[in-house]
Amino acid sequence: MTESGINHAELREAALRLLARREHSYLELVHKLTRRGWPEAEVEALVDELAGENLQSDERFAESYVRSRVARHYGPIRIRAELGERGIDRVLAERILREQEVDWFGLAADWYQRRYGTQPAAEDLRERSRRQQALARRGFAHEHVRELFD
Repeated sequence: MTESGINHAELREAALRLLARREHSYLELVHKLTRRGWPEAEVEALVDELAGENLQSDERFAESYVRSRVARHYGPIRIRAELGERGIDRVLAERILREQEVDWFGLAADWYQRRYGTQPAAEDLRERSRRQQALARRGFAHEHVRELFD
């Protein structure tokens, strides 16, 4: 126990259990542990320690997160925003997105085919706009959407 009455071993065990299930960003891990009642200062010190031991890594988290979101057909804009919400800085997010070498147009086309493949082509302006907005909500850039409809 530390002088604040916190059992460091129990806190470390709780953090390692979370990390054993999946990668977590620094921010996610801090939030989860503090919501469970651990003091924030102790949690931040422990997560810094785990990062120093390479047991927690924002880079590994970002790589894993991008792969999982690409597999679910989300676009780069949405993935970048979601990484930011999880505490991943923009420079790291951009690098990971670039390193994954995703064919964003192909991914958008694949999602579009899965979603609308059996339906007739979007002939009227309203339906076309609705489908373009669906692609935009999934996080595809304007150029990906435009190319699908041109």
